[in-house]
Order: sequence, then C-alpha cells, then structure tokens
Amino acid sequence: MIDALVIGASGGIGDAMVAEMTARGGTVTALSRTQDGLDVTDPASVDRVLGALEGPFQTIFVSVGILAPEGHTPEKQIAALDPAAMARVFAVNTVGVAHVLSHLPRLLPKTGRSVTGVLTARVGSIGDNRIGGWYSYRASKAALNQIVHGLSIEIGRTHRDAVLAALHPGTVATPFTEGYEPKHGKVTPEEAATKLCDVMERLTRDQSGGFFDYAGREIPW
Repeated sequence: MIDALVIGASGGIGDAMVAEMTARGGTVTALSRTQDGLDVTDPASVDRVLGALEGPFQTIFVSVGILAPEGHTPEKQIAALDPAAMARVFAVNTVGVAHVLSHLPRLLPKTGRSVTGVLTARVGSIGDNRIGGWYSYRASKAALNQIVHGLSIEIGRTHRDAVLAALHPGTVATPFTEGYEPKHGKVTPEEAATKLCDVMERLTRDQSGGFFDYAGREIPW
C-alpha cells in the first residue's frame, strides 16, 4: 500500500482500517462525516469532498452503511416494514455508496494494480439467505453488491489492473452491531481490519467484481 483512501473513517471498522493501512506503510487519507462533512445522502456533499481529492490512490476502502435509521431496528417480519425507513437504508447503503463509487474512475491509477474494497455484508447474499428477515438491510446490500459487480466491469475497460470487490467483515463489535449478539460471536474492529487488508492484498485481477468474506472465501450472490 502506497497511497490509500478510507471513506467512512469515523466508524469502528473504518477507523481500524486507517490504523492498519498506516501500520502497513500506507499514506492514508481518511474521510468521514464527522471530520469532513461527508454525507453520502447529500450529492453536493459527496461531490464537494471527493471532488477535492487529487489521487491517484492504489488502495481504497469504502466503509459506509447503517443497519436501520435511528429509532428503528431491522425487520423480523415483512409486516414490520416501514417504507420511509427502508428508503433511508437504501439512501445510505446503496444510493449513497454508489454516488461515492462514481468518483472511482478519476481516483484510481490508469496503470498499475489498484484495489478497492467496498464493505457490504453476507446477509446481502440471496443464495446464502436461510432465515429471512432484515428486509431493508439485506436488500440494500444485495443491490450494492450488484453495483460493485457492474462497476468492476466498467472500470476494467479503462483501468485494466484495477480490482474492485464487495467484502464481508464478519460480525464486528462496534456501535453498528450493538444489541445484536450472533451465536458465532463478534470480532474486534482491529481483527476485522487486519483480515480485510490481508484479503485486499491477495485479490487478483481475475477476482475483480467478486464477493468475499474476511478469510477471502467467495460468497454466493
């Protein structure tokens, strides 16, 4: 890692990714709503903050997302679906991140390897869904996975050595997952960052557009 960019750096995983990339010798630019006023639901904010960057960045990590709007929780049944809350989840997790990713062609080097990791989630996998529920969050991440896959094809036409992938970090102990206690337990943000950086360093051009977990295992769409 030489020049790296972390978008969403004030969150638990984003902050840990900044520290891990720095420890690996990277020069890291960290962007967040807290420090830079980057609001992914505000197109003018995205264009202002990302438009001010010069790049190129050999490593980019996008760590943006919500489980549910404030005052809401992921739906256990379809009857609990709130259209306004669902729209908010999509505004952040899908539309907002897609707008961020629209800046990638300018921020990546035209030649030489680059890797962009986009934080999604295993629950966004349709093929891996065995228990249902969490309609808004699952759907927003499934849609984001499609955007990542499609963009990898487009980017590959002009940036032949670029790698773009959707990444699942595992269940990480952050305010994001507070109140959610999975049977398999949680990992620390630092552990997640180490594993995600390992995966990003190993990904090959042939794997661009894929969906991978923290161990580099491919996840079904």
